[in-house]
Amino acid sequence: MPLSAQASGVTLANCYIARMELVSLSTATILTGLSKRTLWRRISSGELPRGDTGGKAMIDLASIADSFIVPAEVELVLQADRGSPEACNDLALVFLDARRDTEAVYWLRRAAAADHPDAMHWLGRCYLEGRGVPTDVDLGTMWLAKSAAHGHAISKAQMAAMRSKLGVPAH
Repeated sequence: MPLSAQASGVTLANCYIARMELVSLSTATILTGLSKRTLWRRISSGELPRGDTGGKAMIDLASIADSFIVPAEVELVLQADRGSPEACNDLALVFLDARRDTEAVYWLRRAAAADHPDAMHWLGRCYLEGRGVPTDVDLGTMWLAKSAAHGHAISKAQMAAMRSKLGVPAH
């Protein structure tokens, strides 16, 4: 960023948001905590601008950014909305750090569905600890096992410890 931009207070977030970056309605619901119905109502009233891409309703990120975002997260949100498993996982970790567990689970599920080992690990931990989902030892163990099968070192160690504790030989 040029020195003059830094001096004028222009941030990374302002640069992205000035370009009218659009996110899906589903992403907007997760980021803001508002229902789709509420977002549609705000679009209809003109409170929120609507964008369209290929017939899909989109929302301008700038119109909802104040409620959830810091400048470093703008590109992450955009990449996650476009389906990047790595970005979905990283955004989930931001939400876990902020204790917004339900939102984190949404992004972890998206990344885990794309076979992202770290997301599978954290999704397993969420199920085991009841973070954002009801506690479910079976689902938690399943996600840890999938993560281990995809080479996640911590999940491998945790699965080995579980097998050892139960007296099940490693294979």
